[in-house]
Amino acid sequence: MPVWKSLSRLVAPTLLLPLLGAAPPAAPPPPKPAPAVKAARTPKQYSVEQFMGSTEVQSPVFTSDGKQLLFSSNASGIFNVHSVPVGGGKPTALTRSKTDAIRVVGAFPRDNRILFMHDKGGDEQTHIFVRTPDGKEKDLTPMKKGAAGFLGFSQDDSAFYITTNERDPGAMDVYRYDAKTYARTLLAQNDKGFNVAGVAPDESWVALEEAITTSDGNVWRYDVATKTLKNLTPHTGTASYRVGDIHPVTGELYVLTDDGSEFARVVRPAKEAGKWEDVEKADWDIIATEFSRSGAFRVSLINVDAGIEVRLHDEKAGTQVPLTQLPAGMISEAIFSRDEKQLAVVLETDRSSANLYVQDLATKKTTRVTDTMSRELDSEDLVDAQVVHFKSFDGMDIPNLLFKPHQATAQNKAPAIVYVHGGPGGETTRGYNNFVQYLVNHGYVVLGINNRGSAGYGKSFFKADDQKHGKDPLRDCVEARKYLASLPYVDGSRVGILGGSYGGYMVLAALAFHPDAFDVGVDVFGVSNWLRTLKSMPPEWGAFRQAMMQEIGDPEKQEAMLREISPLFHADKIKKPLFVVQGANDPRVLQAESDDIVAAVKKNGVPVEYLLLPDEGHGFKKKKNEAEVDRRTLRFLDRYLKTASATAPKP
Repeated sequence: MPVWKSLSRLVAPTLLLPLLGAAPPAAPPPPKPAPAVKAARTPKQYSVEQFMGSTEVQSPVFTSDGKQLLFSSNASGIFNVHSVPVGGGKPTALTRSKTDAIRVVGAFPRDNRILFMHDKGGDEQTHIFVRTPDGKEKDLTPMKKGAAGFLGFSQDDSAFYITTNERDPGAMDVYRYDAKTYARTLLAQNDKGFNVAGVAPDESWVALEEAITTSDGNVWRYDVATKTLKNLTPHTGTASYRVGDIHPVTGELYVLTDDGSEFARVVRPAKEAGKWEDVEKADWDIIATEFSRSGAFRVSLINVDAGIEVRLHDEKAGTQVPLTQLPAGMISEAIFSRDEKQLAVVLETDRSSANLYVQDLATKKTTRVTDTMSRELDSEDLVDAQVVHFKSFDGMDIPNLLFKPHQATAQNKAPAIVYVHGGPGGETTRGYNNFVQYLVNHGYVVLGINNRGSAGYGKSFFKADDQKHGKDPLRDCVEARKYLASLPYVDGSRVGILGGSYGGYMVLAALAFHPDAFDVGVDVFGVSNWLRTLKSMPPEWGAFRQAMMQEIGDPEKQEAMLREISPLFHADKIKKPLFVVQGANDPRVLQAESDDIVAAVKKNGVPVEYLLLPDEGHGFKKKKNEAEVDRRTLRFLDRYLKTASATAPKP
């Protein structure tokens, strides 16, 4: 994954990167001291090609018989569907795309057909395909224009559900597809443009999510017979309500909400009409909960201090089942087999890439079924992230992940990078990050900041950047430089800022609004002009478009404010070297955003490098492109930050 990695697999997307539900302690934890300085060791230094030798795996799905695990892997250089025996073995490629990244989304319950999805070159106009055992593929959503999504199979296995916006670009409707003939019927017409979250087991209703703002929302019930909507979560004040899961047998709705607290918890309908009862709480945010096929088990993921913890519940016994035989690490996905006898997880650590593990829930026997780490990398040469905190300009506690190179000491001070995640509302999390490890391996201290507005640290913290973009959260990043300069092994005169998506905006904003704060900037598909970006949000986001305007600003009503916080209109103030990366097919941050800022900054006589990727969208799907960006970024940083001052002559 690229540097702007986040928990994108867990929650529905927002404007620039996935938005996560809010959640941590009402009172911030006390500041933690800087990590102790360890004796330096000289690690082996690796090339970008050696780092790219690692493989990414995601989206595991059990086959109907539970004997194989399907997953998406970029082993070929781009994501394709693979299968591997649950007992381990060599993976087999089932698709062989060389141009478009393919993600597996489902396995048919009674045979060996599979469903997968892909767009074209990152344009996010996804279609759903079926693949038969003989290798033939068929587009089930042959729209000339529009996007499709997969919801799952019906409880009786006779059908599956797909959403598309072919009728109305701003609304994802729900279609029921016959599992044998692929004949489809319209199940729910989504006139409000809400997010579709699930279908009841008897198909009598559909669960929808309304985003009022990025931190306030409701869950609605669409009645299929009457075609009417009912708000299930009316509330006062700001509170997030979204669907966790629907019980596969009883049809009971399980909801994630932070109403009345700083933390998101799991609730379900109480006996008293219109009320909810608590099912599961944590001292942090519960970000996902999901049932096994019959509801015998339920698994929840909890966002704990920039990491994820997993709870497995035996619903019949009413107990929590410890996952004792899995290795230590962060689990980002957990999937049950159809017969509920196995659990597959995606598990990674800071120093090892994600692998798929399968656990037998009865015997606890656990098998690692993939081997993704580059054989040319020694994990001892990589580093673990350390959670650190600093106080910002107004005393707010700011949490971060700090990556310290082995070779950095008080005698050998290292240059440093403030890395800003995507969003707004994203989070820098633990787990393996090729790019960060590549930079650290080459001598850069990296501080992954969770500035105010980040997910994972409480509802109040999450809301603290609303209508303040380019101001308070940006000042957190400026304060991060001061924190880095206080560390004995950091050269405080050589600190850059780097980010992708919303983080790219923060890079441009830092260089424009605090021109002396950082020595270089690396912006990867970042916003330069909020007026244009907000007006051009993809139509399939439906009602969420209005929520983003509540978060950032309304281009029709707040033009002056959005001009004030858009770096493009202040580009004459940028005087530090800048590297910009853009995907030509990006539907979220249009190419014009990067074209314009590059042209404007060049007029200042400032060193500017620009890499336009013709076959990518908002993020990287191809290893060759990711490698080129990593290589060019390191070369840029080495030239303008590590071995030269920020006033170096133009290239």
